[in-house]
Amino acid sequence: MHPHAAPAARTARDPQVGVVVIGYNDAAHVTTAVRSALAQGPAVREVVVVDDCSTDRSVELLTRLAATEPRVKVVRRRVNSGGCGSPRNTGLDRVTSPYVMFLDSDDVLPPGAVDALLAAATGACAEVASGLCVRRELPGRREVPWQAALYASHAVFERPAQRPRLVHDTLCVNKLYRTDFLREHGIRFPEGRFPYEDFVFTARVLAARPRITLVPDRVYIWHVRRSADRLSISLDRADIANWRARTEASRLAHDILLGAGQKELARATRAKFLDHEVRIYARELGLHDARYQRAWWAHTRAYLAEYDASDWAHNPTAPGRLIGRVVLASSEPRDLPRLRDLASRPARLLPPYAHASDGTPVWSADLPEPTLDALLTRPVRLLPLAVDAELHPRARSALLRLRLHELYGRVARAGPEALEVDWRCRETGRAAGPRTRLALTPSPSPDGVWSAETTVHWAAFSGVPGPSGPSSASRTWDLRLRVRFQGGAYREVTAHALTSAGPLRRRAVVGSGHAVVLVQPYVTHSGALALRVAPGSRGVLSVVRSRLRRLLHWQTHT
Repeated sequence: MHPHAAPAARTARDPQVGVVVIGYNDAAHVTTAVRSALAQGPAVREVVVVDDCSTDRSVELLTRLAATEPRVKVVRRRVNSGGCGSPRNTGLDRVTSPYVMFLDSDDVLPPGAVDALLAAATGACAEVASGLCVRRELPGRREVPWQAALYASHAVFERPAQRPRLVHDTLCVNKLYRTDFLREHGIRFPEGRFPYEDFVFTARVLAARPRITLVPDRVYIWHVRRSADRLSISLDRADIANWRARTEASRLAHDILLGAGQKELARATRAKFLDHEVRIYARELGLHDARYQRAWWAHTRAYLAEYDASDWAHNPTAPGRLIGRVVLASSEPRDLPRLRDLASRPARLLPPYAHASDGTPVWSADLPEPTLDALLTRPVRLLPLAVDAELHPRARSALLRLRLHELYGRVARAGPEALEVDWRCRETGRAAGPRTRLALTPSPSPDGVWSAETTVHWAAFSGVPGPSGPSSASRTWDLRLRVRFQGGAYREVTAHALTSAGPLRRRAVVGSGHAVVLVQPYVTHSGALALRVAPGSRGVLSVVRSRLRRLLHWQTHT
């Protein structure tokens, strides 16, 4: 049979797919996950549920479900593996279907996911079919697409090297694999407690050069529960061991691809480490104590020392690469607030802006090794522009002052004209009224600063309904800005929060309909200005409970 040929006698709706569900002590969610797989319809031949030696009611619930649903097979491991790789391997060994998918016990498959992937795989004779994963933040249900640029449209690649960006999608759960392809190439997950096992599995898949098809359909809902008592591995980043494990998984993924002769993909994996992993952890570095910061800095520095010149050559002023170059240039942690803002999305490069003796832009006067001359030719729409925001609250409104900083002369040459101000609800994506356009006024400062100010009315936040109508729940509002330049160019930015006017305290204010609203301006992990707004007494209590949960969790894990 041709390596890309699909079984000729089957159609996309035939029972061809086995779904491997893994879980450990997740009785609250595991049956929901299994039912979402069964609800995919007749294309699903079997659902193999691997319980990793749970001590709660998981096995009892699964056994009861299997008694009424012949497609469900329950496998209980005798010893807990401590990770996700071993139970997935166990499930893979039990699957009898031509195609296989993976599902975690606390997530779900949306309707039509299997049909979309199976039709794509059979239609393109592909060993791997991949679709859009959506991260759903709970309990607010805000949804964020994962690696959305990859899934903008249907695509087929004869080999992964045709789309190096594929290395950024390290998830195994939003994909359908031909079972015999995995078995023929010996592709398995790392065994035991190996955090970020997806990184290694995905690298092994790409190293085998499969034909890959991508679909724009939503095929996986990744539930993110940040307030859960037991955080997932990817969210539990309080201990330095998590960073070491993530670094090791990234190193192994690179080595697998390089060893398979996939040099371009290996280089893309190192670029992804800088653009994704380093930026995530650099944003949170200031939340940790000095001991963690030193350990993170030393470990990162040692790993980045393995990079060669070609790994740094492309896009040298991309935020992740610039952070990495600062880490390499200093033996001790430094400039953490500035690095935090540079790691934000979109990136902000805060002053001071220094020059070397020959006029070359550099990171700072006392750390000139990271040169920034590439910023002089970078498109304006990609510049890490810095906008400061200062909020002065009042009873019914607040004064918002904004300042746009010069960046090595690029801002003045582009001709800044206006700032467009938009407050977006993090949970619903809705705006608190129409976007406000503010004229930018240049200041006489030699450093180059453009300023604007506007009034923020509290009533605009308390009167915005949720997806199902009015809500008394607390909402988080992010400040989004757009800098407009002459000629139509613009740059989307967030604002660095200033607290020179005093601490950002909670206060009761007058909202829509003269109702009392609790407003809490705060600084996000990435240094941006945001608001928490809680209408009514129930909303106030929800904010207090939420803050207490976060405080208790952080104290427990640090």
